Amino acid sequence: MSSTLAQLLTEHARCHPSRVALVFADREYTYGALNAEANRLANAWRACGLAKGDKVATVLENSVELMVAYWAAAVSGIVIVPGSTLLRHSGLKTLLQDSDSRMVIAHHSHATMLDSIRGHLAQISDRFILTGFSEHETPPDGFQNYAQLTTHASTTAPQVEIHGEDDYNIMYSSGTTGAPKGIVHSHRVRAMYCTVFASAWRMTPESIVLHAGSLVFNGSMVEMMPWMYLGCRYILHEKFNAERFIHDINAHRVTHVMLVPAQIIMVLNSPAFDAKRLLSIEMFGNVGAPLHMAYKKKIAEVLPDRYYELYGVTEGLMTILDKTDVPFKMESVGAPTGFTKICILDDHENPCESGEIGEICGRGPLLMSRYYKQPELTAQVMRGGWLHSGDLGYMDKQGFLYLVDRKKDLIVSGGVNIYPKDIEEVVIRHPQVTEVAVFGVPNAQWGEAPVAAVSCNRAMLKEELIEWVNQRVDAKFQRILDVWVLDEFPRNVAGKILKRELRDLYPR
Repeated sequence: MSSTLAQLLTEHARCHPSRVALVFADREYTYGALNAEANRLANAWRACGLAKGDKVATVLENSVELMVAYWAAAVSGIVIVPGSTLLRHSGLKTLLQDSDSRMVIAHHSHATMLDSIRGHLAQISDRFILTGFSEHETPPDGFQNYAQLTTHASTTAPQVEIHGEDDYNIMYSSGTTGAPKGIVHSHRVRAMYCTVFASAWRMTPESIVLHAGSLVFNGSMVEMMPWMYLGCRYILHEKFNAERFIHDINAHRVTHVMLVPAQIIMVLNSPAFDAKRLLSIEMFGNVGAPLHMAYKKKIAEVLPDRYYELYGVTEGLMTILDKTDVPFKMESVGAPTGFTKICILDDHENPCESGEIGEICGRGPLLMSRYYKQPELTAQVMRGGWLHSGDLGYMDKQGFLYLVDRKKDLIVSGGVNIYPKDIEEVVIRHPQVTEVAVFGVPNAQWGEAPVAAVSCNRAMLKEELIEWVNQRVDAKFQRILDVWVLDEFPRNVAGKILKRELRDLYPR
């Protein structure tokens, strides 16, 4: 049972049963209590006829039930399939069918949607479980009450032999660049998350983590796994709210936070923001996408020696910009994580020289096992022994990685490659722009032309912004054709801007 997650919660509950493990909605759960809940759910799954290797999908917002499901999977050998609550009928049906899920646990607000696709999910049978009811409430016909299912189940850990290479989860990709794919991670890989990121973030058993992003986003694992590995304290918010986030950092003396860029922007622009209220922070982390330089510089100024940035793909290739490297390598996304090797390859699969742009590829102990039921795609992405990320970048002579853009976001205008990130770094410097995404649109003269979608902190004329940007970009071919002012960007569950949807929605 080495290199598995199975023993972590069990051992903390045995050694420190009264230590607070989880805080949610101002309620504290000790390691003993959390372990009991995880074992109840694991045994309830077995009573429903599920066995090691079976898939259980969730459609849950951040909640105790979702957290319990992750750790029930750890001790039972069940494979957890976290589903986004943003999925609608056809998307959810596809996920449940593709993953071969034999049970789904969802909040009762999703009952009508689940009922409408039930006929396409014969493998689930009557295992549609709803949360949000008390033990004595009756769910709609065809559904079971989560509380009734688990309350009287045994709190003893099920006796299941689990190995490092056994599947732990299937994380479905966010769909920012096409159809979602089921990415399989083993117990061994998640165990490596425990040790690699506990070390990288300088966490200890005394650390206090605050997490306000979605737990179904793979980025949540870079805090969750080391939390459970070390047995420290984890504060979970139902959803992100900048003011509450700032308040709780100060109130709980939080040491470690990990946010996506949109959340960082909201924190820094919040009327409640005061660096003095965040001085307990030891790690102010960014994940999901690179943070624009204007915000990096602000963090370095008001919260020095605290900023970390993680670049990576769910498939398992990752780099970290450590807080000690920020002053010297701020424009980079850091160096490879422990035991990971990064290589930049050209279109012919040859290694690039330092400073030369190519596809970011890597290998190491955090790599996925495979794409679920897609061996050909797995072989294509893993060709030559390297995981091909689909991202473009370059490395300097010291081995630091610089992210340029995604291959699919590259704009080709008049035969010239334009990297949206270069233009975004100019746009974000405008004092009224709070967020930006640059993408290409068809253009009769040049083939494609760049457009900047922006959110602003006050009303402004788009003609003025176009002129301002086009006077400051490095080259004429980077000049933007248009500015599209948005109140809200299309995002995935992790908060990442969906450029594919921007291109589709752009009013032509």
